[in-house]
Amino acid sequence: MPVTSGGNGFAIQTRDLSRDFGSVRAVQDLTLDVPAGTIYGFLGPNGAGKTTTIRLLLGLLEPSGGEAWVLGHEVRTGSQEIREQAGVLLESDGLYTRLTALQNLDYFGRIARLSEPDRSRRIQDLLTAMDLWDRREGRVSDFSKGMRQKLALVRAFLSRPKLLFLDEPTSGLDTPSAVALRRQLVALARDEGVTVFLTTHNLLEAEKVCDRVAVIRKGALLAEGSPQEIHGGRSSRVAIDGERFSAELVGRVERLPMVESAVVEPATDGSPRILVDLKPGTDARAVVRLLVESGAEVASVETARESLEDIFLKLVEEEEADTGEESP
Repeated sequence: MPVTSGGNGFAIQTRDLSRDFGSVRAVQDLTLDVPAGTIYGFLGPNGAGKTTTIRLLLGLLEPSGGEAWVLGHEVRTGSQEIREQAGVLLESDGLYTRLTALQNLDYFGRIARLSEPDRSRRIQDLLTAMDLWDRREGRVSDFSKGMRQKLALVRAFLSRPKLLFLDEPTSGLDTPSAVALRRQLVALARDEGVTVFLTTHNLLEAEKVCDRVAVIRKGALLAEGSPQEIHGGRSSRVAIDGERFSAELVGRVERLPMVESAVVEPATDGSPRILVDLKPGTDARAVVRLLVESGAEVASVETARESLEDIFLKLVEEEEADTGEESP
């Protein structure tokens, strides 16, 4: 049944959305629901189909199959309305390097038909939020990459978009610049009530800022949900430090019904440590009981929560196993 209106609480919805380039299927039967007002991470390695998906959602590419609605508009028939209501930052920052920051934003504000008083206030507020107000008269050609990315974000926010598409916004930035940009992006999105569709291969970044994430590989959806939901559906890991962890005992631990795997490795101080992967919804009490009853000395038990990066690698490995593919 088609999705029809933007009043259903979703900024983006797709049903079996696909795009082919010749014999290559870049996006495969993609079904997504992006709640309005959230920061939604669209995760995957380079070449996974992330940028192609954004171009489909903006109506810049024609779908080969399936359907998509953005802000209540069908992408085939409402692309103009979508682009008028959405802010975009793709591979190019779209800035004019010979102009100053202020001149760039004044130009884009005029294109967005902002009145002169509104334009002036809006530019000052956004540049201040991005710590660029003192550099407003500086030429963009003299800006660092991090400053240019922040100015490009200001440009994307300038017209008060309901939805913001960001394609790898921290790519190429050093760590301090990426952290600053990420913090300011989250603050602006929350303050403005903007839905953000963020593509990235930086899984640590996504875990820090996103309300929900979708993981894709070769254009196909591998997992979708909040970071907590994706973590919750996976095995949990505990690290048990102590002594007398014999190979025979570790083998007995691995045969427990709630255990997926168990290996011994040295801890940072050189003492033995067992890393135990538990099945979803289970805990380590039976593992600890077995160790103690078998004469081992247990010094500590700590949860070693998997990162999104760990989970992504496992998802890829599982998908390769299902299809018979090998990692490059």
